[in-house]
Amino acid sequence: MTDYAMQQFFISYAGVDRDWAEWVSWHLEQAGHRVTLDVWDWRTGDDFVQHMDQALNRADAVVALFSRSYFDLERWTQEEWTATIARRERIIPLALEPIATADVPPLLAAKLRKDLHGLDEQAAVAALREAVNGGIRPVTSPLFPGASPPTGVAEVANNTKPRLPSSTGQPEVWNVRRRNPDFSGREAEINQLRDGLLSGQQAVIRALHGMGGIGKTQIALEYAHRFASQYDLVWWIDAEQADQVPVHYIELAERLGIAKPEAGSEHNARALLQHLRAQERWLIILDNAENPDQIDSWLPEGSGHILITSRNPDWRGIAHQTGLDVFGRSDSVSYLRTQIPSITPEEADLLAGDVGDLPLALAQAAGVIGSGMTISRYRQLLTTNTARILKEGDAPGYPASLAATVGIATTGLENKHSDAAALLRLGAFFGPDPIPTSWLEGVRPQLATIPGDPGDLMWPHAALQPLSRFGLARIDHETFQIHRLTQAVLRDQTNSEEAARIRSDVATILSSTDPGAPETPDTWPAWASLASHLTAEHVILAERPDLRPTLLKAALFFIRSGQPRSAHSLTASVRNVWASELGQDHPDTLNLMQYFGHATADVGDIAGALPLVQDTFARRRRILGDDHPDTLQAANDLAATKSRLGKTAEVRQMYEETLRRRGNVLGDDHPHTLQSAQNLAIALNHSQEYEEARRLLEDTLWRRRNILGDDHPDTLETAHGLAMTVYELGERNEAHRMVEDTLRRRRNTLGDDHPSTLQSAHGLATILRALDQRDESRRMIEDTLRRRRNILGDDHPDTLESAHSLAVFSRDLGRFDEARRMIEDTLGRRRNVLGDDHPSTLRAAGMLANVLRDLGQSDEGRRLHEDTLRRQRNILGDDHPDTLRSAHGLAITLYKLRRYPEAAKLVEEVRNRHRRTLGDDHANTLAATESLAAIWTAMGKRFAAQRLLASQRKKAKRGVNRKKK
Repeated sequence: MTDYAMQQFFISYAGVDRDWAEWVSWHLEQAGHRVTLDVWDWRTGDDFVQHMDQALNRADAVVALFSRSYFDLERWTQEEWTATIARRERIIPLALEPIATADVPPLLAAKLRKDLHGLDEQAAVAALREAVNGGIRPVTSPLFPGASPPTGVAEVANNTKPRLPSSTGQPEVWNVRRRNPDFSGREAEINQLRDGLLSGQQAVIRALHGMGGIGKTQIALEYAHRFASQYDLVWWIDAEQADQVPVHYIELAERLGIAKPEAGSEHNARALLQHLRAQERWLIILDNAENPDQIDSWLPEGSGHILITSRNPDWRGIAHQTGLDVFGRSDSVSYLRTQIPSITPEEADLLAGDVGDLPLALAQAAGVIGSGMTISRYRQLLTTNTARILKEGDAPGYPASLAATVGIATTGLENKHSDAAALLRLGAFFGPDPIPTSWLEGVRPQLATIPGDPGDLMWPHAALQPLSRFGLARIDHETFQIHRLTQAVLRDQTNSEEAARIRSDVATILSSTDPGAPETPDTWPAWASLASHLTAEHVILAERPDLRPTLLKAALFFIRSGQPRSAHSLTASVRNVWASELGQDHPDTLNLMQYFGHATADVGDIAGALPLVQDTFARRRRILGDDHPDTLQAANDLAATKSRLGKTAEVRQMYEETLRRRGNVLGDDHPHTLQSAQNLAIALNHSQEYEEARRLLEDTLWRRRNILGDDHPDTLETAHGLAMTVYELGERNEAHRMVEDTLRRRRNTLGDDHPSTLQSAHGLATILRALDQRDESRRMIEDTLRRRRNILGDDHPDTLESAHSLAVFSRDLGRFDEARRMIEDTLGRRRNVLGDDHPSTLRAAGMLANVLRDLGQSDEGRRLHEDTLRRQRNILGDDHPDTLRSAHGLAITLYKLRRYPEAAKLVEEVRNRHRRTLGDDHANTLAATESLAAIWTAMGKRFAAQRLLASQRKKAKRGVNRKKK
């Protein structure tokens, strides 16, 4: 194949058509073209989107390999689809199989495509040449490309070029069972396997290992069918009984005609191995090989490929190993939606989580549900009758049900390794997440269910290896993990007396584990590991006295690490047990109730939190006295809860009293005292006492930095509060600098999704909008809203604050209908969650009134403004920023209604209050001045309006000069 001009091509294809992609790419490069093929040119971990964009920008054309799989929308990434369609004028479509025009998207259907299917190799090469060159024929006879591709071209073993893929048959020597039509996902694993098998010049041995039901055999089967055309011989061997492998070799020798009946079985098996050494393009698959030592001497040598599937991960020194994990969630959902068309994405996601994304379990679930059982019933049975339901369901391609697979492996383990079997049952009563082996090392003498010598220095490490070999656990150098369904089957098979003993051992292990102070971010990874087992559904720990301190610390960890739902779930599950066993006045019960109230408020149920916090405060005050640190913590929590409910008038006095008492009892620099100082400063902000709030926050920040460090969460809380106070004082550029620094530190310390990080992101977006950087501000608000919805839920007050801000942006852009829909939704949710008179609810009402005015519904807007303003004056006072904002909005609405005298009187009052509380040069004062001038102008008072604006400019200039000095 000789072409006239070198071109750069990008190959676009479905994963199942990789053999075609390799063949097309090889021939294009043989012709002197340059080709980008992802599996040749991109490495694992590379940025897919960046590579895609670069490759398509460089390409002269996209060679698109059309097949039915190519047009399966489930396989496309949005980036690839968009990029390919965007370059549709430069697409060269090649059809790999007959495709109906109706199956091709309209944007590509009009393209003339060249058929490669049904052709022999010479004709296919000619068709490829014509597709690339537009039918122009070379002046000399095309040359066969030869045996040595250029450097960098992907090669099959022994430097031979890829064969023309065939859709019509298999190699002449072939004993592989039929393809599984339900095979789904695993594209990355098959690509990794293909790359590994192409990596060497001599026989390449790859071992796929993983637990039973993970899909090892299914991947090997799919690989054999997908790349069948690249081999002359593919032979499948059931290798579970290692001594039977030579028998299978004899069958292959007979098939090849090289067996000699008189020579004996050993000779014929060895003759087969010798024959393969001289051959190319062969694939031997050893399925379920569990004993590497017995298999090693029967592995062929030569230029072919050997693929081993095994539960045993220890193939070191024999094969390159690939550990298989469960499906990714997207593959699980895709599989379920294909097998159960009626299932919704949400139901599929929940069911996939229930079965731990295990392929065999997914197949069984699809079989049972497909036979008529409802999804909810199946999910219920997974919890109540795990072992029994996991015996049911047809799973084509798998030799046994999951329950049977676990049972067979467990029986084999118990017969050979009783200590490992005991460790397996112990692990079944933990949560499904990895279990650190360090937890077990120091507690062996205290465990009642582990046989053998309590002083065994090699426990648990020696017992872990058999678990790995039998495919019952995943082992690494620090943890072991048992799949959740394996755990459930084992628990179902354990009698109640033994289960009680095992649960006691689990509690002993967990109570002996202490990651450190749960308030410190450095300990959070270790706490996350421990908490995942403390909160697992089947782990029953509330009645264990030795676990109370650990459970309390876990609750505090969830609160401080920004996981309010987990904190609420944990404390809610324990409180009734502790209250009943210990009494409501017990210190542990009161500590738990403190965290329960805190978590209830954090999940957004502030009204529900108030009676809990009030009760805890009253009990501590009665039992411990007014000045006990625990009482003062409860007093602080009560004030904070009332502040969230908008009760600003009484909150300030509560914070002042708590601060005074904490200072006397604990000292000015104690973290609890500084917590009260921080909260009092926020209360001062709510009362518009910004200068006093600033002084208090600056002092608190200085003390927290000295005591806790610059990046402690408490220090960053104060830094954020100070930045937003500076913003309220009109120093926008300084506030921008401060909140940017705080956001960066919070991201580094707490993570992108922590509620405190999102608080700073929201604050920065607010400041950017004020600085007229609206595009960046809107992007941040959209991102913050999405994250808050995911973490906190749609109705959380923080989420609704972001939704409110996004509605403001829509209004800024003139999208008034969109803004109305958004703010009406936010207002309705705030009324349900916070009540009609909460400050946030009233802000949303004022915003809706403004939007109604924008839409020309000024009368309706006026009525809503008047109601909102009346409520705000009663609750917040005449000088509160929200009250003045509503009054200003009402004045503009009155102006729109040509009720000029009323509008002028109202906005003049607003201006005077802003001047008194904020000063002449504050943005709010300037805005009120401009509105008053506009109203006066409409009333015919042009000269008065001009004098007003001129006077305001002079005052603002003097204010700027004072700041410079």
